[in-house]
Amino acid sequence: MHDYDTSERLASYADVLAGELPDTWTSTHFPPEAKDDLAELADRIWDLDLVAASLAEHPLRQAAVLSRPDGAQLVLLERHDERDGFLIAAVAPRALPDEAYRGVPEPNGIALADDPFLSAEQIAGGLLARYDSALAQVRHNALGGIQPSQPDRVVLTWQPDGSVATAPADDRAGAILVAHGFVQDPQSGIYRLNNDDTRAQARALREIGPQLDALGIGTALQHPAGRTAPTSAPASMPPSPAGSRAPATRAR
Repeated sequence: MHDYDTSERLASYADVLAGELPDTWTSTHFPPEAKDDLAELADRIWDLDLVAASLAEHPLRQAAVLSRPDGAQLVLLERHDERDGFLIAAVAPRALPDEAYRGVPEPNGIALADDPFLSAEQIAGGLLARYDSALAQVRHNALGGIQPSQPDRVVLTWQPDGSVATAPADDRAGAILVAHGFVQDPQSGIYRLNNDDTRAQARALREIGPQLDALGIGTALQHPAGRTAPTSAPASMPPSPAGSRAPATRAR
C-alpha cells in the first residue's frame, strides 16, 4: 500500500475512533514529514510490550494522536504483521520527573482490528482503564503530596512554608490562578501562591472562589496535619482530607 493510502487510512480511522471513545477526544495526524514531532512522540510512548517490540523493528514513520482535554493522549500507529488494523498505545505526560514513574506499571498498548467502532469498545474496556490509573499515579507522585484537583473542583493545599499550592485540571482554572498571583512550575504544572504578603494572599484566596464558581468549578482548602490556616482565609473553602495512594515507580 502506498504511503499516501496508508496515511489517509490512518487519519480517517483515528477521526472515527476519537468520536467513539468515552468523553471528548480529538485526533491529530503526524505525517512522515513531521520528523521532529514523531521523534518526540516515539520517546513518550508508554509501552514495554507489543508496541515497544514493533517500534524496535519499525521506527515511527507516521502516527495519529488522540487527545483528551485533561492532557491524556493515545497514539495510533501502523501494524507490520501482515494483518489489517493498527496498534494503539498510551502516551506519557510531558515534563514529569522520572521519579514520578517509579513503581507505576506501564499501561501497555494493544492491537486493533480494522473496525474503529469495535476498537473503541476494546480500548474503553481495557487500555483506557490502565492508562487512567497510571496517569493518576504518576501525577500524584509528581505533586509531592498535593492532592490533585478535578475538572469541577480545585483543591488548594497549604504548604509548610506558608504558601498555597494546587494542580488544576485544566487551563480555565489556571488562568484565574495566575491572574491572582499564582505562579506555575513548568515542570510539574503546580501553581503556587507565596506568603510574602499574607493580606494579599488571603485576598487572592477570597477572590478566586467566586470566579471559579462562575465557571462551575468548586474550591476546597486543604490543611496538612499540624498546620492551621490564617483566620483571614475564606471560610467558604472548607478543608478537604488528603487522598491516599500507594507510592509508585516507573521504568520506561
